[in-house]
Amino acid sequence: MSLNNIELPASLVADLYKSSLVEEMSGKAADRSPESSPVVVPSAEKEIFKKTLHGETANKYLGNNRRNILIAVFYKDVVHIPDNELQFLTGILTACKLSLEDVAIVNLHNYPGDPYRELTGILKSKIVLLFDAEPASFGLPMNFPHYQLQAFANNTFLYSPSLKQLENDKVEKSKLWVCLKRLFNL
Repeated sequence: MSLNNIELPASLVADLYKSSLVEEMSGKAADRSPESSPVVVPSAEKEIFKKTLHGETANKYLGNNRRNILIAVFYKDVVHIPDNELQFLTGILTACKLSLEDVAIVNLHNYPGDPYRELTGILKSKIVLLFDAEPASFGLPMNFPHYQLQAFANNTFLYSPSLKQLENDKVEKSKLWVCLKRLFNL
């Protein structure tokens, strides 16, 4: 391996570039100009983000959301997603020809209630991947089984078991892969 081709684990890259992968909507992050921040969110969108979601100010997501793909997860003990599961998710994204630049990873633990309308509206999500977050608990007016692509309100939803469960189960991984191939035309 040469110095020009060093590959780092996704968790290490996330730790190295916290300020460019994470957009905070409160405090100093909201006051930064777009020129000084690698993550650019229009100021009107920042204001909407601050005022919505049940008055919460800890509105954060991981990624840059360039392709309007929302990935909803649920973890009580971390801000976004544990490192090992982020690494696994990054591998899934790579297989789908995507990266953290293309998605917004939201930990639903930070958004109590039914955040479906607020999150999909603010992030302009077209595709929503729900990992271990039941559709009804996300605020959708319906439930549907794992691995079913579900169209609703100009969005496509995919509900799946947790990343931890998928990582250790080849059969479940293959079911997810079949759906992702259809969803992203791979």
